[in-house]
Amino acid sequence: MTISENASRESKAYWVMFESDFAQTAIQFILLALVSLLIPASYRVIVGPTLPDRLQAVDLITTLLIGIIVMLALVERTENFVDMAIALAAFAFIGTISIARYISEGRVF
Repeated sequence: MTISENASRESKAYWVMFESDFAQTAIQFILLALVSLLIPASYRVIVGPTLPDRLQAVDLITTLLIGIIVMLALVERTENFVDMAIALAAFAFIGTISIARYISEGRVF
C-alpha cells in the first residue's frame, strides 16, 4: 500500500464521523448561529464608541469567519478550507497585534 492510498483511506474514515443525520443537522445549526452572530459584531465595528471596541469586534468577526470556514470544510468534506482557516487566523493575529500596538504606542513597527 502506498502512502497516498493510506492517506486517502484515513481521510475517508475521518469524514464518516459526520455522515449521520444528527451531525449534519448540528453542523447546519452551528453555521446558522455563527452567521447570525456576524450581525451584532458588524454593528459594534460601525458604532463602537472607542477604537479598542472596534478592534475587538473585528477580531471577533475574524474568529467567527474561521469557525464558518471550518464548518464549511465539514459540510463540503474537503481539507482545503481548513488550510484557509489557519492562514486567516495567522493574518488576523498579526493584524490584531499591529493595530493594538498602533493604538497603544502610536506606531506599528
